[in-house]
Amino acid sequence: MTDVLDTWLAGGEAPPRSVIKEAVKESLAALVDIAPGHSVEVRIPPYAAVQCIEGPRHTRGTPPNVVETDARTWLSLATGRLSWTDAVASGTVKASGSRIPEVGALLPLR
Repeated sequence: MTDVLDTWLAGGEAPPRSVIKEAVKESLAALVDIAPGHSVEVRIPPYAAVQCIEGPRHTRGTPPNVVETDARTWLSLATGRLSWTDAVASGTVKASGSRIPEVGALLPLR
């Protein structure tokens, strides 16, 4: 993680959008690497969305298992600066579905 991202995650000024986008995409790719599948959709608008966690593939409408949050919250979760429990409790992570705890168990990404 770059110094500019570290500063932002600590509450500082936002880095260029391209830096945030790259960090989000890289971290989501790491999530998919450790938990490939199609049972849970993880959305970090407007940067990216992926499907992960082994199980049935979802093909139409809103998936039954969805995690959605902003880039700062996601990167804080991915790097261990924020706990899954705190993020869900505060409402910064919107999560629905029975498979959602499996995403939380994978964080922080290693």
